[in-house]
Formats: sequence, structure tokens, C-alpha cells
Amino acid sequence: MQKSFEELKSDFIDASLDEKIKIYTTAENLTVEQFKELLCYYPIKHLDKLEKAVNGN
Repeated sequence: MQKSFEELKSDFIDASLDEKIKIYTTAENLTVEQFKELLCYYPIKHLDKLEKAVNGN
């Protein structure tokens, strides 16, 4: 069963840094706006780690 965006967002907010990266990079069927909303809850000082994960490095 697929989670609703609100459930996914709640999990994302409560997740560790590594879990946030995993959630962000494996989430499916989200809109651009939903991805942007998740980024609001991501620690900006670690944005380089997320960028590497998204780019597959």
C-alpha cells in the first residue's frame, strides 16, 4: 500500500539524515511541488549529500 504524501512528509520530518536521503531519492509519483515541500524539512547544510545521492554519486 502506497503512503499518502502527508504520511511520507511526516516520516521525512522525523527521519535521520540518511533516512531523509533514502526517502527523497526513492519516493515515487510526487509532484515538483511535493519534492520542494520535502526540501523545506531537509537540513540545508547537508544539501551536498542529497545532491550526490540524487545524481547517483
